[in-house]
Amino acid sequence: MQNDCEKKSKVMDLYTAVKKFIHNGDTIYLAGFTHLIPFGVAHEIIRQGIKDLILCRATPDLIYDQMIFAGCARKIIFSWSGNPGVGMLQGFRKRVEEGKLEIEEYTHFGLATRLLAGAHGMSFYPLKSIRGSDLPLYNHYIKTINCPYTGEEVTVVPALNPDVGVIHAQRADQEGNVHLWGIMGEQQEVAFASKKLIVTVEEIVDESVIRSDPNRTLIPGFLVDAVVELPWGAHPSYAQGYYDRDNAFYIKWDEISRDEEQVRQWLGEWVFGVANRQEYIQKLGAENILRLLPRNSFSNPVNFGIYL
Repeated sequence: MQNDCEKKSKVMDLYTAVKKFIHNGDTIYLAGFTHLIPFGVAHEIIRQGIKDLILCRATPDLIYDQMIFAGCARKIIFSWSGNPGVGMLQGFRKRVEEGKLEIEEYTHFGLATRLLAGAHGMSFYPLKSIRGSDLPLYNHYIKTINCPYTGEEVTVVPALNPDVGVIHAQRADQEGNVHLWGIMGEQQEVAFASKKLIVTVEEIVDESVIRSDPNRTLIPGFLVDAVVELPWGAHPSYAQGYYDRDNAFYIKWDEISRDEEQVRQWLGEWVFGVANRQEYIQKLGAENILRLLPRNSFSNPVNFGIYL
């Protein structure tokens, strides 16, 4: 007979989580803003050959460039694209120019408010920041209405409720209560807006660790469908307190992605050539791991107090 802890556990391996929750044709949102980008999940999606996806993300970054080259995407919903600090996303640009990839563009705030509407159960959300731009000319989902209180014309964007949201974080317990710190993007909005939610973490910890700092629990367990322990699951992006951003790879990807044969070789070696993230870490090697490990920098403890 299962005890309560076993009944509540949402822990599973990465292969199972992706196989169970992500399917051909889904709309998925792999969150993370320069930080905690779930590359491990993206590589598993590629390995499993999942296709025809609508990929949503504020910054497509290298993660979607790799998925585009691998043939996973039919459409990108985004608010900025590029290889941060380096240049263009070559795969993204090539497929758009070839007419093989549909795009739907917003501002950062416009995409965030789509998620906010979805999280709140609303059909749309009003905002002013898109007015005056060319985006409404090219994106027919951006509309205008008259405010019922002032009569002022305001821009509205539709709710976004991804079939599956994916978040990488520092730690969680077995029930899926997630601690996340450092640069935060739209992870919390994605968690509340998505129909299903996969969370990968650097480590699964005891419930007592999560309870010791409740204000850091940005994603509650009742939203989570799968918890996967996946050390280095965000590489080559970074996880605050665990490893730094691999800037050298971002530069290297610009060179690799200019030649589709080089991309095929890279995918063959680093995605299809490893069975899982553990093998990826082994292939990355001790030298690279040590190069990216940060120095300790602890915050001051907080006394929450307890009354007995």
